[in-house]
Amino acid sequence: MPLFLLVIFGAYSAAHAYAFFKIRAAFSFGAAPGILLGLFMVLMVCSPLVVRLLEKQGLDLPARVLSYIGYGWMGVFFLFFSLSILMDLLRVAAYGASLVLHRDFAPFMPGARMTFLIPLVLALGFSLAGFFSALDIRPVKVTLQSSGISGETGRLRIVQISDVHVGLTVRSNRLRKIAEVIRKAEPDLIVSTGDLVDGQMDSIAGLAKILRELQPRYGKYAVTGNHEFYAGLSHALDFTSRAGFTVLRGEHVNIPGVISIVGVDDPTGRQMGMHGGKTEAELLPGLPRDTFVLLLKHQPALENGSTGLFDLQLSGHTHGGQIFPFGLLVKLFFPRTAGLYSLADGSSLYVSRGTGTWGPPIRVLSPPEVTVIDLVP
Repeated sequence: MPLFLLVIFGAYSAAHAYAFFKIRAAFSFGAAPGILLGLFMVLMVCSPLVVRLLEKQGLDLPARVLSYIGYGWMGVFFLFFSLSILMDLLRVAAYGASLVLHRDFAPFMPGARMTFLIPLVLALGFSLAGFFSALDIRPVKVTLQSSGISGETGRLRIVQISDVHVGLTVRSNRLRKIAEVIRKAEPDLIVSTGDLVDGQMDSIAGLAKILRELQPRYGKYAVTGNHEFYAGLSHALDFTSRAGFTVLRGEHVNIPGVISIVGVDDPTGRQMGMHGGKTEAELLPGLPRDTFVLLLKHQPALENGSTGLFDLQLSGHTHGGQIFPFGLLVKLFFPRTAGLYSLADGSSLYVSRGTGTWGPPIRVLSPPEVTVIDLVP
């Protein structure tokens, strides 16, 4: 984990160095403005760490303020960096074309200042739209036919939330919107596929009651995501339980004649020495095949030999990329990034884009969702 963080912060720092030289090329400022800009960039690079330190000290308000500034900057900066790289690639392409075609395309290309300002203005516009997109939580409806659903049961409605990230930026207002969308769906069963929480538990403890008020007839079940372990597992499990969820950590429950539900821990638990319960390879083979088998698993990874032993796997983790074009990078690690996928031997996988946000409180071309899944005979 420390090596991973070192790589991430190293790349983030390098991207800021690139932006620094782009700004200096655009405005040709002196030493004093350069030092101030450099110090600001250092603060923004370090802001996620500072936010966590403030949280641990119980300084909730300063942590929230800095989180909006630091993570908001992160979102704008990522979009600016992506658009700026695209502009530079166009300039390189124009230069290459001029060499091949023996024509001067320089007059058609923007100068250093416009090369900086165009990506900046576009990034600010996309970020503003993305902020409101993250607040616009809507249901996504999926219907799945299965012989595992009996005619006596009829339609079984499952509502999935994932990656809510209750913490500094996802608070009571957002959580109430999520709860209202769930309530209107009138679910028979509610599941949370990990990363329900994201921050210091002391500041969000009272928010559990918003979800606790939701009482579907077949109950509420949850699994851990990586952020449950980052936030502090015991506190995260306590919050999830007080929100009314039964947390399945390498366990399964059977609702007789209706559905079997299997839940497994996120692999982060094993890496941190806190893995609980059995693996899916140990759980799935022993389940009866005449009842619909639902597998809850935070990351949309498939285990060898598991397909055919479950009917539907529900996952999250990817956020659908959250901010385009980050989703293109996510696909390198998780080819199944969002939506419904048919697998071998009659199994299916649904990957949620996520209900909340991590880091930047914005979503660009990846709106949040509360997934409403109707299982029908």
